[in-house]
Amino acid sequence: MSRVRTRPTREETREKLFQAAAEVFEEQGIGAASIEAIAAAAGLTRGAFYSNFADKDELIIAMLEDHVDRSIQHHRELLAQHRTPEDFIAALGASDRNRRDPLGRAPLLHIELILFAARSERRRPELAKRLRARRALVAEILSGIGFTDPEQGSAMLLALEDGFRLHRLIDPASTPADSFVRSIGELQKLRAAKN
Repeated sequence: MSRVRTRPTREETREKLFQAAAEVFEEQGIGAASIEAIAAAAGLTRGAFYSNFADKDELIIAMLEDHVDRSIQHHRELLAQHRTPEDFIAALGASDRNRRDPLGRAPLLHIELILFAARSERRRPELAKRLRARRALVAEILSGIGFTDPEQGSAMLLALEDGFRLHRLIDPASTPADSFVRSIGELQKLRAAKN
C-alpha cells in the first residue's frame, strides 16, 4: 500500500512563499517586510522559509528568476501558436499575463524588486542575467520576423515596456493597460510601410 503524501513539495512551498512575499511586499514595502511576516502569510514556519532561502535577498532573486522563466515560457507558447508578427502581437495583447505569476500581475512590485536588486552591487549580476535572458528571447522573436538588428530592437522593446509600466503607475488615466502592445503594433505598421 502506497503512502499518501501530506507535506507540500519544495516547489509548492516556494510557490506559497512567492505569493505571500508579493502580498507582504505590496502591503509593507520590501524594506519593512520581515521573513516572519512572509512565512506567516504563506501559512508556513520560519524553518520552512530558511529551508528554501538563505535570506530575503535570495527570495527576491528567486522571485525575479521565476518571473523571467514564466514570461519566457508564456512568450514561447504564444510564438508557437502565432507565427506572423501581426498574429503574435494580437495574441500578446489578448493574453492574460500568467495569473500564477505574482510579478506579472503587479507592475509596481515588479519595478520595486528590480530597483531593490539593482541598488546592490552584489545583487546586480543576478539581475543582469535575468535581463539578458529576456533580451535573448525578444531578439529571437525579432530575428524570426526579419529585424536587421534584433539585439538593439530587443533592448528598445524592453525599455519601452518598462517605461509604459512606470507611466501606467503614475498616470493610469492616460496610459491604458494595453499601451505597450499597441505601441508594438504601431511600430510594426511603420516597419511594414517602410518595406
